Amino acid sequence: MEASGKLICRQRQVVFSFFLLGLSLVGLAEPRRYSMVEETEGSSFVTNLAKDLGLEQTEFSRRGVRVVSRGNKLQLQLNQETGDLLLNEKLDREDLCGHREPCVLRFQVLLESPFEFFQAELQVIDINDHSPVFLDKQMLVKVSESSPPGTAFPLKNAEDLDVGQNNIENYIISPNSYFRVLTRKRSDGRKYPELVLDKALDREEEAELRLTLTALDGGSPPRSGTAQVYIEVLDVNDNAPEFEQPFYRVQISEDSPVGFLVVKVSATDADTGVNGEISYSLFQASDEIGKTFKINPLTGEIELKKQLDFEKLQSYEVNIEARDAGTFSGKCTVLIQVIDVNDHAPEVTMSAFTSPIPENAPETVVALFSVSDLDSGENGKISCSIQEDLPFLLKSAENFYTLLTERPLDRESRAEYNITITVTDLGTPMLKTQLNMTVLVADVNDNAPAFTQTSYTLFVRENNSPALHIGSVSATDRDSGTNAQVTYSLLPPQDPHLPLASLVSINADKGHLFALRSLDYEALQAFEFRVGASDRGSPALSSEALVRVLVLDAKDNSPFVLYPLQNGSAPCTELVPRAAEPGYLVTKVVAVDGDSGQNAWLSYQLLKATEPGLFGVWAHNGEVRTARLLSERNAAKHRLVVLVKDNGEPPRSATATLQVLLVDGFSQPYLPFPEAAPAQAQADSLTVYLVVALASVSSLFLFLVFLFVAVRLCRRSRAASVGRFLVPEGPLPGHLVDVSGTGTLSQSYQYEVCLAGGSGTNESKFLKPIIPNFPPQCPGK
Repeated sequence: MEASGKLICRQRQVVFSFFLLGLSLVGLAEPRRYSMVEETEGSSFVTNLAKDLGLEQTEFSRRGVRVVSRGNKLQLQLNQETGDLLLNEKLDREDLCGHREPCVLRFQVLLESPFEFFQAELQVIDINDHSPVFLDKQMLVKVSESSPPGTAFPLKNAEDLDVGQNNIENYIISPNSYFRVLTRKRSDGRKYPELVLDKALDREEEAELRLTLTALDGGSPPRSGTAQVYIEVLDVNDNAPEFEQPFYRVQISEDSPVGFLVVKVSATDADTGVNGEISYSLFQASDEIGKTFKINPLTGEIELKKQLDFEKLQSYEVNIEARDAGTFSGKCTVLIQVIDVNDHAPEVTMSAFTSPIPENAPETVVALFSVSDLDSGENGKISCSIQEDLPFLLKSAENFYTLLTERPLDRESRAEYNITITVTDLGTPMLKTQLNMTVLVADVNDNAPAFTQTSYTLFVRENNSPALHIGSVSATDRDSGTNAQVTYSLLPPQDPHLPLASLVSINADKGHLFALRSLDYEALQAFEFRVGASDRGSPALSSEALVRVLVLDAKDNSPFVLYPLQNGSAPCTELVPRAAEPGYLVTKVVAVDGDSGQNAWLSYQLLKATEPGLFGVWAHNGEVRTARLLSERNAAKHRLVVLVKDNGEPPRSATATLQVLLVDGFSQPYLPFPEAAPAQAQADSLTVYLVVALASVSSLFLFLVFLFVAVRLCRRSRAASVGRFLVPEGPLPGHLVDVSGTGTLSQSYQYEVCLAGGSGTNESKFLKPIIPNFPPQCPGK
């Protein structure tokens, strides 16, 4: 025996066979088949998957090959570096498959990037490593001495865990004069011994026999097991019980309750009295049969002792013995067929699952799973589905399913999907299993930040404090995470002369805008620039918006008197003839205000006068006129103080001082009221002198006016380089425009004096003011 064991060990080897009939993820594929002899030690080589799959070593390592075995005890390990598939532990066919032959263990080979799978089978080849064993080492057989030769007595069989030719082959009995043994075969393939009487017994000669029954298997070399058979020779009992039929065939549903009546067997005995009393029992019942069925010894009714399970065992062969009170017995066989019911819901096994998946990606594998059902027939057929309103689809390959995206996903439309995989069998009633999974969509930077407005208009009052918050811009990004983090910045201005960096700044995180210095409306009324918003994605996306800043005027400028000049030099003296009528135009006070709007509306009033009531000032145009007739009693010299006041809050003012000289015998030009008709000019002897004096005064006045205007225009031209792009273009500079509409003249004036001679009075008059037309920009521009 030891020598045979060593021979078997020396003969152990790995047998490899590889069949490939086209592999495809979405089609049917013939599994790869391998075989190993049982009792092969752990870490033994099975195959090299890299060569079998036709992959280079680097490709094999990159694709993350895995081996998955489900529903069996097979333990395999894969060397990722070499591609060798090794056993993880010693193989024991009996532990892995029991009596099932052939012993085929299935496993799957999974590959990633992209997902692929291959099915494979490992067949464990049986070796003769178990000897036959009798459950009862001693058997008692009672044989009537009247039994004729040829009478057969079934004996309890031996058990051998090996299968095929290594299972029990035959039985032999120790040499004797009365009995021989025959090897019989049941319908399930198992062999049992039958003791046959060759020679009639004589109790008086020999009352008992002791024989040795040996069971031999078909291995090489064969193994054996023995049991002792005690034969007791009984006195005559002529008739044995006989069943009504030797075979009973019964079908029973697997969901039958405990205590359910399977069948009732019946036997009769021709004897009478004690020899005709029959009792029933299970004969040569295995442990499984003894745990599953019981028989009423008096009635022969067979009942269930425990629940049946079609998935574990589909049929039973139950031997029933009917024994009389004497020594005789009869045998019959009950064949019980278990009918499957749909009592198992489908099972789902997840092999791979990917979440999150990137948006905008083409067809992407989300999950790989397999389905199975322990039921058979229609009860074991399976259909698999998901919700119809989802952008996903299922592809099947045998009992494996792949869940893929049907089209590119958009995270901004939907960030996650709740997918329910429903697996339903076709039994009655149908059973189903649902597997819920949540698939998250990973963000891709595909959305640029969007401003809440395409343009922003901000108002800031002049003379503001530096670092004043003047407004904010806001942009949102539909992406998430860092792709949605917005950073604000000032873009280079279109006007290269605009010192944007010294005017405003922006908070990069919140979009708050700040004025960096105090603004002056008179120097800069408005300016515009562009603000950019970019995200932190890769690559970054951006957008921009226009920001207009309008500087609001504040009352910070007092009126400025252009005429008469108040420069501390000799005051201008106006000559007024004593014969002037009421309303005679003495002069006109001309003033301007650097502010705008109603802050620049000017009003005039006579503040002081040498003789109150003699002269008056028109409130809206600053014209100084005589209020009444002059007389000899009026003083020759008059000092008038005119107050020029704007309309701001609070109002600001300036004063102009006029010297008026009343003269006799000299007629000054004047402008009558619009409704008064001009008087006929009369010649005067002093006409020539007056013309010379007026020309001199007017020339000096015009020279000073032009000098003042030139200085003001040059100053404003420097400020116009900052804010000129928002100043309306026109023939007049914006700071000189009359916005009141009341007649207040804010331009420099020059008067044309005409003297008419030869009419007797030689009276001259002012014809009209001539308004100079200044260019919009400084001459240097």
